[in-house]
Amino acid sequence: MKISTRKLASAAVVGAAYAALTLLLAPISFGLVQFRVSEALCILPAFVPFTAWGLWAGCAIANLAGGYGIPDIVFGSLATLGASLCMAAIAKGRKQPLGLGRAIAVCFMPVVWNGPIVGGVIAYSTGAFWAALPLNSLQIAVEEALVMYVIGLPLLKLLPRSTAFSKAMDELNNR
Repeated sequence: MKISTRKLASAAVVGAAYAALTLLLAPISFGLVQFRVSEALCILPAFVPFTAWGLWAGCAIANLAGGYGIPDIVFGSLATLGASLCMAAIAKGRKQPLGLGRAIAVCFMPVVWNGPIVGGVIAYSTGAFWAALPLNSLQIAVEEALVMYVIGLPLLKLLPRSTAFSKAMDELNNR
């Protein structure tokens, strides 16, 4: 797969937006409670798959400022990448806007990936990994579900109805 300069630049812009939004809302983006509004950007690979790599980079950059160190930078970012690649695969070749069932499945991927992985990172930081893992994983999964279903799902369904958005996505995907 050949990646054009335009695609690379678009992925970089998405990554920068993720990092900037996470850092701008740092009080609710880091810590035991992580309501990362920036995670709503994870819907973008459903439209343009290569943005998954921008999200991965943006998450890694944002996690540099977090309090969980190298484990969060590595594993938290990989969770975002895994979720984003799965979202792209679920939406691949489908007419936009996605049907409700497929859209719900797309939005569920960050819940599935971030709950146990980011929950594990937080549990590891407590020093009582096995005792803290279930609750931390559940908490992150619930917070992720709130972001994805309250913000991400409406965006996933409404953005393709915008002529400007659809035109931009078509241009990116066909170059």
